Amino acid sequence: MPALTFKLIHKEVDVQQHLLVTGGAGYIGSHTCLQLLAAGHRVTILDNLSNSSKIAIKRMENLSGQNIQFIQGDLRDQPLLDQLFAENDFTGVMHFAGLKAVGESVEQPLAYYENNVAGTVNLLQAMEKNEVNTFVFSSSATVYGEPEQLPINEQAPRSATNPYGQTKLMCEHILQDLQQANPQWRIALLRYFNPVGAHSSGQIGESPNGIPNNLMPFISQVATGKRAQLAVFGDDYNTPDGTGVRDYIHVEDLAAGHLAALNFLSKQNGGVLESINLGTGQGISVLDMVKAFEAASGQKVPYSINPRRAGDIASCYADASKAQKLLGWAANKSVKDMCEDSWRWQSLNPNGYER
Repeated sequence: MPALTFKLIHKEVDVQQHLLVTGGAGYIGSHTCLQLLAAGHRVTILDNLSNSSKIAIKRMENLSGQNIQFIQGDLRDQPLLDQLFAENDFTGVMHFAGLKAVGESVEQPLAYYENNVAGTVNLLQAMEKNEVNTFVFSSSATVYGEPEQLPINEQAPRSATNPYGQTKLMCEHILQDLQQANPQWRIALLRYFNPVGAHSSGQIGESPNGIPNNLMPFISQVATGKRAQLAVFGDDYNTPDGTGVRDYIHVEDLAAGHLAALNFLSKQNGGVLESINLGTGQGISVLDMVKAFEAASGQKVPYSINPRRAGDIASCYADASKAQKLLGWAANKSVKDMCEDSWRWQSLNPNGYER
């Protein structure tokens, strides 16, 4: 598939903001940074590059035509955070940085609590010292645990079935306590469902280290021949074809949700804290996604049926109506878009950002 030509359209904004974007070189962070730049905002990226690449930043600069201030550093480094806030006029923070593999979190819980929880507390302390109180948090639908009913709305009971989910839930509790103690804070807790896809240029996308943890990059690597076949875990769930059903959302729709959340927070005269689902509201099964990817790529995706994984649930999809009402946002990219953009990214970058 040939590369698409792509040009960002720059829009004037009423108030240009300067956002610190933690984890901005990562999958979701990089797509959001591009949209922030296109909307006329300034961006500073802080990333320790543990699961991301400087190449992504270079490509963001090429696509946007702008230089991006990048600091390689870690949220656990409090002196660095203090220096960063002292030297920059940040108006808000988008917080993507953190470890995110469920299986790894079970094996290394302390690393997850240190990175995701302690790192977030350090960041919030630096913000509070410098009176920066606009915060968009990368949360997750994992905070809902096993859903009692579908679709899942923001009032659903919260729980977690693994340390990764626990870290997101803990951070939500910390932010709720913080906003209650200091009502000047303006906070959006964005609960993602299943991000997939890539930038339409094929220049930035998901570049996992080692064996992918998520469905779409695994399918993509099977389609290119990098991996022999896809392991489908369970075909006996109470779903239309027996395989797990999830709410897959295009990463560019997800990025647009962050801009909508920032715009919403910026318009609030006082403090606010809102939990908001970002999903399509539609479930799609594993085998349906395989078929859609085969149609988009023209490649076969061999798969084998394996036993269910412990902790997996049958179905999970969002009630995304609050995002529509509060933010004026809704996902608009189709499953076909998700598969075509994933395939373009994988075809042009068979080894991700690594040469």
